[in-house]
Amino acid sequence: MAYISGEGRPEGGYEKPAGCPFCLAPGLPESGSLVVARGELVFAVLNLYPYNPGHLLICPYRHVADYTELTEAETAEVAAFTRRAMQAIRQASSPHGFNLGMNQGSVAGAGIAAHLHQHVVPRWGGDGNFMPVIGRTKVLPQLLGDTRALLVKAWAEAAG
Repeated sequence: MAYISGEGRPEGGYEKPAGCPFCLAPGLPESGSLVVARGELVFAVLNLYPYNPGHLLICPYRHVADYTELTEAETAEVAAFTRRAMQAIRQASSPHGFNLGMNQGSVAGAGIAAHLHQHVVPRWGGDGNFMPVIGRTKVLPQLLGDTRALLVKAWAEAAG
């Protein structure tokens, strides 16, 4: 409901870097951070409004909106972090599959269209149950802080 009501949304929305949660996330104190891993050019952060537990976003540090605006190095690190995210999530929670993707532009479903982000969504058989349709709610059986702790540990172990 916080997402739907706009609760916590910065004044003026997310279009300006000063209010962009992806620009702000890497600088938050560790105690309040949802960042799971940091690279040279990109980072992995838990989605504040996840579709499923472990839903990660791979974001460049640079505030760019379009995939074609990434440098070659940023593109390569987004790909490497996506692979690493899948490995870490598999180790932490054994999903049956994944949805990967980028929504380019608000018309395509991007909630924060001004800052590019790649979704890594773990999926389990039966996770699309009746709750969203009949109960108009989504069951998330894990707190974000607990999910973050599991994935931080798994991310380090996935580096092997």
